[in-house]
Amino acid sequence: MPVNRDQMPPASGPAAPAPAGRTQPASIELERAVLSAMLRDPEYCIPTATSTFGSNPEVFFSPSHRELFQAVLHLVEKKGEKAVDLVNLAYELQQENKGDAFDEIALADLYATVATTANIESWCVSLRDLHTLRKMIGVCNESLLHCYDPAANAARLIENFETSVYNIRESGQKQGYLAIRDCVRKEFQYLNDVLENRIEVGIPSGYAQMDKLTGGLKAGEMFVLAARPSIGKTALALNIIRNITFPNRSPKPKKAVFFSLEMTAEQITRRLLCTQADLSEGDFRVKDRLQAADIARLTAAVSEIRKAKLYIDPTPGLTVAELRARARRMYMTKDEDGTPMIDLIVIDYLQLMHADVSAADGRQNEVAMISGGLKALAKELNIPVLVLAQLNREIDKNARPDAKPKLSHLRESGAIEQDADVVAFLHRNRDEAKDLPRGQSTKAELIIEKNRNGQIGTVNLLFFPYRTEFCAASPHSEDEIPASAR
Repeated sequence: MPVNRDQMPPASGPAAPAPAGRTQPASIELERAVLSAMLRDPEYCIPTATSTFGSNPEVFFSPSHRELFQAVLHLVEKKGEKAVDLVNLAYELQQENKGDAFDEIALADLYATVATTANIESWCVSLRDLHTLRKMIGVCNESLLHCYDPAANAARLIENFETSVYNIRESGQKQGYLAIRDCVRKEFQYLNDVLENRIEVGIPSGYAQMDKLTGGLKAGEMFVLAARPSIGKTALALNIIRNITFPNRSPKPKKAVFFSLEMTAEQITRRLLCTQADLSEGDFRVKDRLQAADIARLTAAVSEIRKAKLYIDPTPGLTVAELRARARRMYMTKDEDGTPMIDLIVIDYLQLMHADVSAADGRQNEVAMISGGLKALAKELNIPVLVLAQLNREIDKNARPDAKPKLSHLRESGAIEQDADVVAFLHRNRDEAKDLPRGQSTKAELIIEKNRNGQIGTVNLLFFPYRTEFCAASPHSEDEIPASAR
């Protein structure tokens, strides 16, 4: 269809004048063809149109076409697709005081625009693409105007621009409304697939008791793992990453990115190598300590780690805007199988991040902005985001050595508790792990204190400080196990 050159008001968004001699991308003939098809075969063409470009009338450039499209949708809501005909539509337009745009004669003329609706899918895609181009023009023009503002914040402008472009990219897949009859059918099938083990509720963490409570790391959810310093939250996060991404530990390995604001990529890699090979970094500092068997395990660990699709970003002091932009680019990059480059985002740790706010706003407001931004990232990409966080010093002030953390101990902001779907506290006695020999462990607990869509409870773990690994503890105490089975 040719692009219409008539000068008309811009369709939507932050409209800015087109350069001299140019008009907004649009095709009035294409719009008429789509509307005509919706009148000729409403039961097929109306759902086709709304599933392609949603229920947003701004897809149509012509104001009168927008009004007509809205009237069609209102009529469908009231009486269903079968009721859409010239008589009912004319009456609906009169009820909405829009009869001047399209009277019976104009509607009849529109009805006769196309002879067949066979090409409705391609017409709808073309109409959506023209709308996308107009939105891109609006976003680019608005960004350009902001760039001339002397008080402009460059980082914030880039984040806003990238978010706007990403939203435009995804908007073609969004629907304005969903009927509950369609939702319940889809969700019933989902639950049945879960029961039949055809799909996973979330990504299994490798800790069965935790997955039983949380359903694993679920798409669109923000999972906060919090602890005091030196308790092992980074070690546990790396253990989870290892369980998820290493082919020898997962039947269906996933892809992950680890944003480490505290450790270097080299430190993370060494820790993963030593854990995988059942070695300690200290072994490499003592001459002749390593035996041939140790070197063989280390070589095998290197081979296994090379197969993992794990990416490390060790940039210190990232802002939430920068992190979201980097994660978004990785997600939009396709792997060789055509799927997104990442299935999981891990961040170590939240309080080392920054947000583009002034010092006068306060640290609590800054952390709230970071927490909200990370939750929005999980929903936007529809993948799990595992965030490590520090606890405040109130727990250390408790006189009892076995004092356990609570939600109120989350450091610097209550917004973390509000935004998180799951909050888990890692707890153990730090002193018990001192000078433990190789192969010896100390008890630890993973306390699921908040779970928006599941149960709360405590997962018993064993911590092996020699190789910085957390393992699932037996559900039975040693006294309950028969001596013959020990």
